[in-house]
Amino acid sequence: MKFKFKDKERARQLVGVIEDYVPDRGIKIVHVCGTHEVTITNNGLRSLLPQEIDIREGPGCPVCVTPTRDLDAAVKIAREGAIVTAFGDMMNVPGTDYSLNDLKSEGADVRLVYSASDAVEIARSTQEEVVFLGVGFETTAPMTAAVLAEDPPDNFSIIPSNKLIPPAMASLMELPKNNVDGFIAPGHVSTIIGCQPYEPIAEKYEVPIVVGGFEPLDILYSIALIVKGISTGSPTVENGYPRAVNYGGNPRSQKLIEDVFEVDSGLWRGIGRIPASGLALRDEYKSHDALVKFDVDPEEGEDVLPNCLCPQVLTARATPDQCGLFGEACTPDHPYGPCMVGEEAMCNIWFKYGGRPQL
Repeated sequence: MKFKFKDKERARQLVGVIEDYVPDRGIKIVHVCGTHEVTITNNGLRSLLPQEIDIREGPGCPVCVTPTRDLDAAVKIAREGAIVTAFGDMMNVPGTDYSLNDLKSEGADVRLVYSASDAVEIARSTQEEVVFLGVGFETTAPMTAAVLAEDPPDNFSIIPSNKLIPPAMASLMELPKNNVDGFIAPGHVSTIIGCQPYEPIAEKYEVPIVVGGFEPLDILYSIALIVKGISTGSPTVENGYPRAVNYGGNPRSQKLIEDVFEVDSGLWRGIGRIPASGLALRDEYKSHDALVKFDVDPEEGEDVLPNCLCPQVLTARATPDQCGLFGEACTPDHPYGPCMVGEEAMCNIWFKYGGRPQL
């Protein structure tokens, strides 16, 4: 394994700090970001760490946690003749019977877009109804809120499916025998929300939480802060990514979200409903809610597929290689479960880079 570090000496120093502070027992550290998993796996970080440390990915892949019912709603709306738009990674996610790409191959007008504003531009260029499948976390929610606040055309609507990360982190602590000892909080999300929303979790569950950047050294630094917090009994929130994240986050983005959305319970694929973890449109924006406009109320769908360990992977209770379907019946070209779809999905990442490289 050739490690891809620009500063190997700094890496050795951080690993030394981790070794000095790691307790004499197994500890589980959970990160909540697919980009973190790419960095960890592609750079072989697990093989650098003491064997006592087990790093898992939690529900940090927006594609993976988008519930089947929202995909089924998009499929139903497309069948009614609307133009349905979505991010590229969403196109292959299996719904109950179809993915969006399946529907596109049958002639439905399903289009890949890179932002909600792209979908608005499509709506401005046609008389047809245009629907945007609005998925993601606090990172993408402001962009969707911004286009809705700017008076989009009447033929534009969204399927609201944005999720909030801190409640999902708290939900992992409530799972029996999950034994999470610390979190690396997602850097992208934290540029929006800051550090404060993690403090109630650290205080209630007595776990250290470190906002982490995306370079290998950022990850090692975050782990060092976490194991030090565990060793010293100081379960606080620390900012390990100060070049991009400040304590208060981005107030303008937060206000956009607050003005357009209201917090609601959120349905997470493979996990279920998590209180106060979803974003629903406020009443003044309901005319742009595709579920209301098209009178779609799909059933919750089959989120847990037979023999698929995605629910366990998403809740940091299993790794992809523990699933009997991984790499055989389930591959990126033919995904069976949502954790094999998209660049931030843990099974997809492990398929590409290998999960536990050894020296």
